[in-house]
Amino acid sequence: MLRSVILAASRSSQVERLVATAPYTRDVVRRFVAGAATDDALRATRGLVDDGLAVTLDHLGEDTVRPEQATATRDEYLKLLKMLGVAGLTPAAEVSVKLSALGQMFDEQLAYDNARAICAAADAAGTTVTLDMEDHTTTDSTLEVLSRLRKDFPSTGAVLQAYLRRTESDCRELSSAGSRVRLCKGAYKEPESVAYQSAREVDKSYVRCMNILMSGDGYPMLATHDPRMIAIGEDRARWFDRGPERFEFQMLYGIRPEEQARLAGEGYTVRTYVPYGDEWYGYLMRRLAERPANLVFFGRALISKK
Repeated sequence: MLRSVILAASRSSQVERLVATAPYTRDVVRRFVAGAATDDALRATRGLVDDGLAVTLDHLGEDTVRPEQATATRDEYLKLLKMLGVAGLTPAAEVSVKLSALGQMFDEQLAYDNARAICAAADAAGTTVTLDMEDHTTTDSTLEVLSRLRKDFPSTGAVLQAYLRRTESDCRELSSAGSRVRLCKGAYKEPESVAYQSAREVDKSYVRCMNILMSGDGYPMLATHDPRMIAIGEDRARWFDRGPERFEFQMLYGIRPEEQARLAGEGYTVRTYVPYGDEWYGYLMRRLAERPANLVFFGRALISKK
C-alpha cells in the first residue's frame, strides 16, 4: 500500500513542485542530490575531494526508452568527464553508469556502445567507470557488458548486491586480480525466489560476500552505512592483511558525513556516491518506493550525521 502511494506521488507534478519549493523538503533534496546541472556536480565533487574523500558521480535518469535519450545521457557523461579532467578532479572522481540509462532495456548493443564511449572518455580523463546494478532481470546482461568492456578497459568496476542468492557465486567469479567490485546490500524489491527477504539473511550474505572479496585478489569496494558492516570490514581488512590502498568504503552523498570523515581520517579510502541531474525527484521517489523501509532510513539520516 505504501509503495503504491509513493509511486503515485512520483508521477505527480504537483507533489514534485511541493517537494522542490517547500523550504524543509528543498533542504532534504539538497542534502541527498548535488543539484541539476553539471556545474553543481563539479561543485559538490570539489568540496568532497578537498575534504579528503573520493567521489563517484551518477547522472540521474534510468527510464530510457528512446535512442535519443540514451545518446543524451552518454553525451552528458562525456561532458562531465572532460570537465572533471580539466578541473584536476581525476583520478579522485570517477563515474557510475546505469546501463538502463544508455539503452539496455531496448538495445543492449547500443547500451554497450554508449558505455564504451564513456569508458574511453574516462580513460582519457585519467579515471574510470563503475557499472551500477539494477533489478535482478538485468544482472546477466550487465555482467556480459562488463566482461566486454573489461577487454579494453580492465579497471571498469562491477556492482554486486548481497541480497541476491546468486551473489556469492558472482563474487568468486569477479574476485580476480585488478577486478573492482562494489558490494552493496541491494535496494530493489525482489521475489523470494531470487533474493533473501529478511534483514538478517541479507546481512549474513553481505558478510559472506565480503569475506570472498577481501580474501581474493581484486579490489573490494564496501558500500554500506551499517555500523556493524563497517566494523566487520575493518576487521576483515586486518584479518586478510589488506592495507587501506587495497579496498575502500563507499557511502551515499549526504548520509553519515561524520562517519565518512572519520574513516578517511583513519587513512581509509572513502568514496561518496553523488547523484545529480534534472531527474532528482524520480530518483528519490524510486529509492523510497523500491523499499518503503527506506523512509525510515532517510528520516534517520536527516537527524543524524554520524
